Amino acid sequence: MSLSVIIITKNEAATIEACLQSVKFADEIIVLDSNSQDDTVPICKKYTANVYVTEDWPGFGAQKARALQYVTKEWVLVIDADERIPEALQKEIVSKLPTTTYDGFNLRFSSKYCGRFIRYGDWYNEKHLRLFRRSKGGIVPHLVHCRVDVKGTVGLMQNPVLHESFPDLSAVLYKMNLYSSTSAQQKFAAGQQASLGTAITHGIWAFIRGYFIRGGFLDGAEGFMLAVSNAEGTYYRYLKLRHLWLKQNQAKELKS
Repeated sequence: MSLSVIIITKNEAATIEACLQSVKFADEIIVLDSNSQDDTVPICKKYTANVYVTEDWPGFGAQKARALQYVTKEWVLVIDADERIPEALQKEIVSKLPTTTYDGFNLRFSSKYCGRFIRYGDWYNEKHLRLFRRSKGGIVPHLVHCRVDVKGTVGLMQNPVLHESFPDLSAVLYKMNLYSSTSAQQKFAAGQQASLGTAITHGIWAFIRGYFIRGGFLDGAEGFMLAVSNAEGTYYRYLKLRHLWLKQNQAKELKS
């Protein structure tokens, strides 16, 4: 097995060490930091010499695509600072990669919301393509989240990644604001438009889908809270998209 792990960071001192501890089994760890103002970089340097720093922030996908340029091993595992690779998944990766005919693997995720693991709702059966052969895959430079494209066959690891996604409500509000803004910018750049009605209907549908259709109510109070925050994030995404178009139209009117 020849495995590189890539992690992008910005002010992740509170979470990064547990992440790095969980990937020590890899042959290479690459960290691309975005000018952190806390102890993120010194912590990372305790685990790897491959720590690089950029001054700008091009977006989540674009930053991970940059980190991919430093990879020297055959396989690449992409994780975030608030994710951990537990021992069971470590062993599965080590045992499967040397002989597999697949070119990539989807990873299951077990994610926490305000201290509780979520089993239902929009996070039910969550999987993401995060492990791939360097020669067969790449990272799409989206503003939001991480999308890996693989030219070849894709399998599935059985043991999940542990994701400490939203430790408290402050993190929920921070990430909801961040993700809705960057997602709106991405849609704006793609030429998509939205009205107030679009924002309202998408927000309502997000709650109905997550809480009722996908069984979010089975996760108790946290299931309701997650459905509401997903609905709010969706609502604000389209509301911010509408605002971007309004600003552009106002700027055109001023010029004319």
